[in-house]
Amino acid sequence: MTDLPDPTADLTARPWFFCGIGGSGMQPLAAILKGRGAEVAGSDRSFDQGRTPEKFAALERQGFQLFPQDGSGITRPEQVLVASAAVEDSVPEVVRAKELGLPRLTRADLNAALFNAAETGVAIAGTSGKSTVTGMLGWILHHAGKNPTIMNGAVMKNFVSEDRPFASAVVGDADLYVSEVDESDGSIAQYKPAVGILLNVSLDHKSMDELRQLFGDFLEASERGVVNADDEEAFRLVAHANAPLTFGVTNGCAAIGIVEGSLAEGPTRQAAMVHDKRDDSQYALKLNLPGRHNLSNALAAIAGANAAGIPVAEAVAALAEFKGLARRFDIVGTSPSGVTVIDDFGHNPEKAAATLRTLKAHPGRVLAFFQPHGYGPLKQMGAELAETFARELGPEDITLLCDPVYFGGTVDRSEGSERIVDLIAKNGGKAIHINTREGCGDWLVANAQPGDRIAIMGARDDTLSVFAKDLLNRLG
Repeated sequence: MTDLPDPTADLTARPWFFCGIGGSGMQPLAAILKGRGAEVAGSDRSFDQGRTPEKFAALERQGFQLFPQDGSGITRPEQVLVASAAVEDSVPEVVRAKELGLPRLTRADLNAALFNAAETGVAIAGTSGKSTVTGMLGWILHHAGKNPTIMNGAVMKNFVSEDRPFASAVVGDADLYVSEVDESDGSIAQYKPAVGILLNVSLDHKSMDELRQLFGDFLEASERGVVNADDEEAFRLVAHANAPLTFGVTNGCAAIGIVEGSLAEGPTRQAAMVHDKRDDSQYALKLNLPGRHNLSNALAAIAGANAAGIPVAEAVAALAEFKGLARRFDIVGTSPSGVTVIDDFGHNPEKAAATLRTLKAHPGRVLAFFQPHGYGPLKQMGAELAETFARELGPEDITLLCDPVYFGGTVDRSEGSERIVDLIAKNGGKAIHINTREGCGDWLVANAQPGDRIAIMGARDDTLSVFAKDLLNRLG
């Protein structure tokens, strides 16, 4: 296979084939290309296995042609194959594409090509909060009468419709492109933002030294840098930012913050007075999301939108109507017996800590079910995850782990969830390992008590949302 000679050329002129079209990174890109007039088809292992059938039915209704993952969809040399860098050469689509000499792009290659072709590209970076801030900022721009294209890794509830129940992308103007950008594979280096937003820097898929280099370079590549003054590691990189604009909940140095003592928090929403210290103006923010991390996310979106030309007052007003994202502290419901089920994407130490702190800010026992999103990530950050669950939860709370998600491949599976349970215990926490997710569900139904909050946590597996809904029904 060869690379496209010029990936910024007319991307709608060729037919596209997405290997893993149902994935959170692939689906929005497929939607953007199709929305711009390209011919788009794809395959997905989940489609073959009958998982999340409602998602694939929605894709077919929208005109995407879906094929089994057997290479049958690759038929013409003019097609372009989009496949994750992690997709193995033995996958039938890759084998067939090589035979026909198709060009191949990764998800990041394609997104960077679309992003860099835009006149104004707004990029959201950091190890946590990217999807939420992308959704907030996209909504602010939409609310302000702009017509942004939004590329997100999560479903944005404000843009969901009957026709598009999985709205992780919005197809708008090609010259205004809002996207989260990923540091885990180093692809963040491909983007040239008009506005680059750095939320935080913490351990995830790479070492701290690698992350500092990547995020510092990202700020230098951005025409305008927006930086979280509350995050020590991010704030250290502010010297790399051009025309920096800072935000923060607690750091008094931040240009955009909140008035001290103005924060009112509840279990499902919060309010505060936003303070723009550049002109000493103040604006009443209402946010229909709980948690201090979401207040920080809101300030990031306000500052980022302002750097892109939206007045602070307009940005604050828009967020009163922001509905949030699917699987981001998504309250599924409360059973007749008083057990609340929450569906959440928390999968790295910082994301998990933010979710657990939000839960612990209000009364009630927490039963935290965690499905690791792979054996590799568990090996990389397992010790930090264990420390997070032990530190953030109390003596009455319980962490419940099943085995890591595994959809095939040659990954090393020698270190699993048992090690994390042992580490949580060594750190003073309480944890249980049950091999299967079904077994964990049985345990939760048998042991949940009135007033408990059950958090369903994990990434890379859309069926977790189905699991959360089924659990709520069983508790009823």
